[in-house]
Amino acid sequence: MEINFTKMHGAGNDFMVIDAINQSVHLTPQQIQALAHRQFGVGFDQLLLVETSTIADFKYRIFNADGSEVAQCGNGARCFVRFVVDQRLTEKREISVETASGIITPKLEENGFVTVNMGAPKFSPSEIPFIADTDSSAYLLAVGNQNITISVVSMGNPHAVQIVDDVDVAPVVALGSQIELHPRFPERVNAGFMQIIDVHHIKLRVFERGSGETLACGTGACAAVVAGIQLGRLQSPVHVSARGGELQIVWLGNGSSVMMTGPTENVFTGTFILK
Repeated sequence: MEINFTKMHGAGNDFMVIDAINQSVHLTPQQIQALAHRQFGVGFDQLLLVETSTIADFKYRIFNADGSEVAQCGNGARCFVRFVVDQRLTEKREISVETASGIITPKLEENGFVTVNMGAPKFSPSEIPFIADTDSSAYLLAVGNQNITISVVSMGNPHAVQIVDDVDVAPVVALGSQIELHPRFPERVNAGFMQIIDVHHIKLRVFERGSGETLACGTGACAAVVAGIQLGRLQSPVHVSARGGELQIVWLGNGSSVMMTGPTENVFTGTFILK
């Protein structure tokens, strides 16, 4: 069976996007892992499926490079709306999209950037989920032979954010992989490493659960900004510099939604034979 796809990226966070409305697509975790391989497959951080929805314009499913399905992906959401507009699946520039964590409303701006209402962040340990006795804006986490200070935030998926002096020398892969699998995170976690440049600018690297370090992470950018504002270290709006590009995050405080704006790019289109 031949399946058509588009390779896209948002600030370097790359995706294989498949229209599962006009073609039948049923992939196993093993098939996704093979497609994600950067030498023997298409290569991507996440696979995005565009499906029909009974409660929104579209349904959006997200699979990590290891084949696991997750509830949310911010950069993927921006690529999603660009894809459905480019493929003429809709005439709208702002759409409603059903995800496993709720409805989101990405909008394709006139300048080609995409803004996504990512919803309100969640902080309760039970909603992350994260094992803790009390709610706090910061927690100590024992990792190996050291204790690190993290903030935990859910943006539809779990994030553990720590402030570092210099993201370029931070042990993102070594420490991030330990944080991802830490037993206090029953569903694993995305590990964010944030360097504060000033109150409106941060640099960020993220070790994503199921994918490893990516060049950008949309929900990670949202979580880092929210954590920094909660700690009194940042003020909205915040410019986020990731290794793959730039994002703009706006959050006006508890109860309000996080707004994320950034670029999307089509890389190439292709067809693969499903074995």
